[in-house]
Amino acid sequence: MEQLKLTQQWDKTFAKSDKVNHSKVTFHNRYGITLAADLYVPISAQGRLPAIAVCGPFGAVKEQASGFYAQTMAEHGFVTMAFDPSFTGESGGEPRYMASPDINTEDYQAAVDFLSLHEQADPDKIGVIGICGWGGLALNAAALDTRIKATVASTMYDMARINAKGYFDAEDSADARYAKKQALCAQRLEDYKNDGYALGGGVVDPLPEDAPFFVKDYYDYYKTPRGYHARSLNSNGGWNVIGCMSFINQPILQYSNEIRSAVLVMHGEKAHSCYFSRDAYANMVKNNPYAANKELLIIPDAVHTDLYDGGGKNAIPFDKLVDFFSKNLK
Repeated sequence: MEQLKLTQQWDKTFAKSDKVNHSKVTFHNRYGITLAADLYVPISAQGRLPAIAVCGPFGAVKEQASGFYAQTMAEHGFVTMAFDPSFTGESGGEPRYMASPDINTEDYQAAVDFLSLHEQADPDKIGVIGICGWGGLALNAAALDTRIKATVASTMYDMARINAKGYFDAEDSADARYAKKQALCAQRLEDYKNDGYALGGGVVDPLPEDAPFFVKDYYDYYKTPRGYHARSLNSNGGWNVIGCMSFINQPILQYSNEIRSAVLVMHGEKAHSCYFSRDAYANMVKNNPYAANKELLIIPDAVHTDLYDGGGKNAIPFDKLVDFFSKNLK
């Protein structure tokens, strides 16, 4: 397995809590990739506690939103872990800045493996939280991994849908997909000839005056002291140009309506991405005999990145998350 060099000093975008113990850990997935994570354990912990693995947003690192969620949930009595996905952050995997519907779903399952065997976690009480693009992947993991007893998808993207159909499904045609695939295949040849991988760029900087609101929303998080981090793809050079190509013809939520475990899908009312959660929830409960433990929570006035860090208005309903996991991880 890979030997990772982990940053030991506190370098998060949020303040360190005095209610939890923090440590760096590593674990591996079934592809042999070593992943890096921050483990948060309540200082008052006794015995084995319910545990939660957290990841996201798509193009972020564990020092940003996922770590904030993990530390906050640990303050409420859970063993939590925020991890960097394969190919990103402090985690291993080559080439860098790639994404995969299969490998990234496996990252969640590997996190469940780690927590199931951790001496302070209860293997029968494990949940996951996915933020943004990792919200969709968390649902995908919940549809596959029966050990996951509760899932929260926060301000989610369906990365397969957006890659195949574009924003608001505006590119949902065979011709549009063909043109996109042509461009990506041409880029593959350029990468191969140059023995390297071109990056697509993170959040646009400088910000154009006529940028749509959702771009301004991302800029306000990733490109300012609020959420900037040196290892974040979105804060810097972005994904490999061909990094998300495999999502185009590999839908990730094919069996979401067979999820039996509890799911909370939450999204900001004013988020450009809210349709992902509304549609994912509708598809998940359709013809599902286990629909009673599924919930869609729409948060008034909140935009997409408000559910990354609260947006300065405490938009993340942590009390609701604590109640949800306490009820379903027992």
